Amino acid sequence: MNIRNFCIIAHIDHGKSTLADRMLELTWTIQKRDIKAQTLDSMDLERERWITIKLTPVRMSWKWYELNLIDTPWHVDFQYEVSRSLASVEWAVLVVDASQWIEAQTLSNVYLALEHDLTIIPVLNKIDLPSADIEKVSKELISLLWCRKEDIIPISAKTWMNVELVLDAIVEKITEPRKLDEEWNVSIDDTIVNPAWVVKWLIFDSQYDIYKWVVIYLKLFSGSIKKWDKLELLNTKTKVDAIEVGYFAPKYVPNWIINEWEIGYLVTWLKEIKEAQVWDTVYGWGALEYRKPILWFKKVIPFIYAGIYPVDTEDYLKLKDSIEKLTLNDSSLVTENEVSPALGYWFRCWFLGLLHLDIVKERLWREFDMDVIMTAPQVTYRVLFNSDITWDTSIQNRRELVEFGWKACTYLYFSNPEEFPNPGTFLHLEEPIAKIEIITPIEYIGTLMWLAQERRWIFKNQYYIDSDRVVLVYEIPMAELIWDFYDDMKSLSSWYASLNYEFIRYEKDNLVKLDFLVAWEKLDALSMVTHNEKARYVWQKICSKLKENIPKAQFAISIQAAVWAKVIAREDISAYRKDVTWYLYGWDVTRKNKLLDKQKKWKKRMKQFGKVNIPSDTFVEILKK
Repeated sequence: MNIRNFCIIAHIDHGKSTLADRMLELTWTIQKRDIKAQTLDSMDLERERWITIKLTPVRMSWKWYELNLIDTPWHVDFQYEVSRSLASVEWAVLVVDASQWIEAQTLSNVYLALEHDLTIIPVLNKIDLPSADIEKVSKELISLLWCRKEDIIPISAKTWMNVELVLDAIVEKITEPRKLDEEWNVSIDDTIVNPAWVVKWLIFDSQYDIYKWVVIYLKLFSGSIKKWDKLELLNTKTKVDAIEVGYFAPKYVPNWIINEWEIGYLVTWLKEIKEAQVWDTVYGWGALEYRKPILWFKKVIPFIYAGIYPVDTEDYLKLKDSIEKLTLNDSSLVTENEVSPALGYWFRCWFLGLLHLDIVKERLWREFDMDVIMTAPQVTYRVLFNSDITWDTSIQNRRELVEFGWKACTYLYFSNPEEFPNPGTFLHLEEPIAKIEIITPIEYIGTLMWLAQERRWIFKNQYYIDSDRVVLVYEIPMAELIWDFYDDMKSLSSWYASLNYEFIRYEKDNLVKLDFLVAWEKLDALSMVTHNEKARYVWQKICSKLKENIPKAQFAISIQAAVWAKVIAREDISAYRKDVTWYLYGWDVTRKNKLLDKQKKWKKRMKQFGKVNIPSDTFVEILKK
């Protein structure tokens, strides 16, 4: 079987995209005149920021072998893309910059590849640079992968040095694709059918094309798919016809058949991405009575969310249409419609990380000409209830039945602070905890440990990569991680430290819900959940901003901060006061007091019936990070 499926994993600026470009040109997959920097990165945003956002498959030919490459993102926020790529291949090419050494996200991707039981080919790039330290980085790779020095391929993708050796290693050192471990046989019409004969493939991605509608990216594990074959999706029970099949080069190339272990695409005339969900398993239509899904990866659960508001409320319908089109090509983006008395209609969106949030905002502006207000990010919390409570059917949150203290209980996940239950109706509140790994030079250990104390970190481990660099392992609440943490870490380490993190569990802590009231009316857009120790700092900061930005009225305006509906702080905006005694003369105090008392009565009445109109600019200043 002359098929090799592999991906390239590397940290940013280590030469992954350049190596992919050289492979495309060496194998004559793309003509030399069509080669440009980051050929497989289709978005202008990817080329400008020098990052890979979306995985891209491509088929090449080298020495009578079929090579299926999946270009993989590097950033921790797109680890879902990385996991789908690793689940669809059998081998990985690890690229490390000889002048930058191993970074934290390189370690993360290596561990993820080993979890998927992939064979790793180590490649040392940029060996032609004067600052390259080949011996030192080679020792790090040997210590990380337990490989031999002869297994490391030194190259320079920019100057074409030894690039063909990487292709030769993929062809010669790698064995054939591994088979699915299935030992069951099924009887159909008194005929014993072996699973290896049955059409079975995995959806690892999908895209929306304006001409082909939903295009499914697939990895075929058994059997073959030909045009007009009848297929069925296991989870959605959708039956489809193979209107068009083919492979990537890197554009769509129609072909009459896709064989076993090949990577290709399928057009079925489905109109919505949700009908062809990523991670779903597809069988031949009516082929088996007993089917098992391929459980190599599962759907991602985003923990970070933020609100997206149109700058002009009249642009809501345009924003809605833009987000719907964006979700067609971004399976990780989850959205919900919301309405706020202060800001009108808006969207609550869930993201994989801060970079994912920034990319979505940038794409809305570039691709759809939408200027939006993005609120500060928050995380999804979990609340433990007794199982005998009455559920509110309007809350559409995921439930999870558990046993807590020898009693059946239920977990509910809340992202909207307004949906949080009142105190006394639940057992406790939990927040998501992340495990982080920081690789830093040893001279910055003290400053980063000081940062750890400020962010409620828990120290777990520390080990040295070499004599100059150390890996710090901590556990940290994700709510602390998303608030300026990356910028603080980079500034304290002079940009030498690198970070990787992953969600590990939910944990109980002293968390409170913080509300803000203006003239005794609650501002839903500003409600949040925070740790009790930081509640005072948060309400002082927001109350002072409200006081600065809300214009004065004819009556005094009260600004209050409440923890679980109990007011704990207050600021007041004084009222405009007209000088009603300006025309008086002499020293008749009784006439002056009479006019002032009359003014007080009118202001008291205005305070009772008046309302505060908060300008949208005020929310823009407060909701911004």
